[in-house]
Amino acid sequence: MLIRRWAAVLALLGAQPVIAQETRVGEPDFVSPPATIDAATWLVGQWSGTGIAGAEAHEDWLPPSGDTMVGSFVQETPEGGIMFTEHMYLMEHEGSLVLRLKHFNPDLTGWEEKDGMLSFRLLSAEPCALYFSAVTYRCDGEGGMLIAVRMKSDTPKPHELVFRFRRFIQP
Repeated sequence: MLIRRWAAVLALLGAQPVIAQETRVGEPDFVSPPATIDAATWLVGQWSGTGIAGAEAHEDWLPPSGDTMVGSFVQETPEGGIMFTEHMYLMEHEGSLVLRLKHFNPDLTGWEEKDGMLSFRLLSAEPCALYFSAVTYRCDGEGGMLIAVRMKSDTPKPHELVFRFRRFIQP
C-alpha cells in the first residue's frame, strides 16, 4: 500500500526518481554494526531545501532524549501546501541504531497501519554520514545535508528520491 501511495505521489508530480547512487541495501540477515545515538547528533537542528519534484521540504531533529532522537519531515506541494509528513525516531536498538517512521497525509491520517511503521536498520556510521538499509543521511558540502531513499519499483533497476537540505537553524 505504501508503494502505491509513493507511486501516486510521483505520478501526480511528474517526478522521476534518479537511478540509485546514494543508498545501500543490506542482505536479508545482515548484522548492524555497533553504534550509539552520539553518531547521529550532527543531524540536530532545522533543515530546509528541495524534495519531490523540486518542491520545498523541511526536516527537523531534536537533541537526544536518552538513547532516542525525534525528528519530523514535511514535504510540500509545488503550491506550498502539505503533501505529507513523517514522524521519526532515530534510536539505539540492540547495540546499534534504527530509524523508525510513520507517514501522514495532510489531514493527519496515517499511511501505515495503527501499530505499523517503517524500520531501517543501520549499515554503517561514518563521520557526518549514516547509512541505513535503503536510506542515507550524509553531509553535503558546508552546512548541507543529503537524504536519499531507495524506492521499491517494478523495474529491475532501483530508484531513489534525493532530498538536498541546508541547515537554517543550528542548536
